[in-house]
Amino acid sequence: MTSTSEPTTSQAPEHLNSTGCVIKSTPDKGRGVYAGRLIPRSTVVEISPILLFSKEEYENHGKHTVLDHYTFVWTDGRMALALGLGSLFNHSSSPNVSYSLDTKTDSIHYTTVRDVEAGEELCIFYGHKLWFSPADSNYTQIEGPEVEDGWGGLVAVEHDVQITNPYEEGDQAEIIPENELPFVRLKPPPDEEDPESIRTIQAWVVDVPDPRHITTLLKWLKQVGLDGPELGHLKRIRKARDTTSLLLGTTPELPPLPANLDLPAPYKLPVPASSALTMPSLDLKSALWPTMYTPKRKDEPEPWTRGKLRWAWDVMKRTVDAAITAQRESDEFPIAAHIPAPHEPSGAKGISFVSCDTRKTTKHPLRHAAINVVRQLADYRASQGTGSALPPFGASQEAPLEAGEVRNGSNYLLTDRHLFITHEPCVMCSMALLHSRVKEVVYLYRMPQTGGCGGCTCLPTLKGVNHRFAILQWKADAKYGIFSLSPLDLNSTVDA
Repeated sequence: MTSTSEPTTSQAPEHLNSTGCVIKSTPDKGRGVYAGRLIPRSTVVEISPILLFSKEEYENHGKHTVLDHYTFVWTDGRMALALGLGSLFNHSSSPNVSYSLDTKTDSIHYTTVRDVEAGEELCIFYGHKLWFSPADSNYTQIEGPEVEDGWGGLVAVEHDVQITNPYEEGDQAEIIPENELPFVRLKPPPDEEDPESIRTIQAWVVDVPDPRHITTLLKWLKQVGLDGPELGHLKRIRKARDTTSLLLGTTPELPPLPANLDLPAPYKLPVPASSALTMPSLDLKSALWPTMYTPKRKDEPEPWTRGKLRWAWDVMKRTVDAAITAQRESDEFPIAAHIPAPHEPSGAKGISFVSCDTRKTTKHPLRHAAINVVRQLADYRASQGTGSALPPFGASQEAPLEAGEVRNGSNYLLTDRHLFITHEPCVMCSMALLHSRVKEVVYLYRMPQTGGCGGCTCLPTLKGVNHRFAILQWKADAKYGIFSLSPLDLNSTVDA
């Protein structure tokens, strides 16, 4: 039995609701709200206006009636009654609906936290101090002093509920099976196994008539900074019949070649943009330029230990908290992005970066959370180059640059780094992450109309891009942890 049950045998009335909610009655719970069809995650299923009572009205009259089980303390101290479906949502210790108070419109927004199947009841979490015996068999009464939580039993403030990391306990070195991971991996694109699918980039090449000059040219490449990792998936030297050719680089302009070698003019060739994952791909790519073979990258996803999942959960929790704070304190879009310090089993700490969406406060349309956090990291790295006394970057203890030094490939800000973000990044942000060479993007809420990581398109899978990154979407199932009871509602047309 829950607070919304009633000792009645009457049938539930029909209720018009565009999101698919219907009212049903059951013997154990009385009236409740149910899904009339599949309701996707992050759907606002109800916006209930509230009826407000003064403290005096409630003390003198309301608390002595059945309203006492339905009212709660509004933010200004008055007592509020949710109209519409608001007072019919039953309790569950594993809720599929979250709610938020809108003081501007005196209403409550109810939002699904996962996909809700047709026929499933929509429930919210009332809190740990209940005034009834719940039908939810998983519920455990919390002993201790009575705390006024504002809902007559329902909690309206998130910090009244303890949210814990589900990976806190257990062997931190244990490898978690793929089907038990808390996220879904976006499947990689098809292999480049036909000529049309091979992605290429333009690179400078020079023919070397005298092979003895190769050693001199390799030293020259290092001296001018063209020995960076951007062409590490290719071999530097190609021998074809009587011609030996050297791969120089991808810069728009080349430094002058050593004059004493009397070499022909360099020229540009299309070369493979990535290593070969399969033998057919290797044959096709090596026909353009000798290519490295790295088959492990495709079929063997990186294993996740319990300790790394504990790290990832904490990172996402901090990201969600930052988004909630930005919305509450600055009325910004509830979007936050986090570049954490790399996971270290030893527990070593590095520097992380967290930024929120600031489009509203800055009145700048490009101040998206992902762009802001990449810029934050870039500014930090630039400060190292000025001799700043800031600590080393990341857990890897990367050495600061000397003043005036330019490190080749330093524009690849996110190489081997993860980015956690509350909402699927938009096309613009996804392209910025691609150009920053991010390793993996982990997001919580899918944006099917605007997302660039599987929503309206998927940037790293498109033909012509020169980098691939992994995409993980955190599962909505409550068994993998609830980061917040406050929904991060976002209009589906917003570019996150």
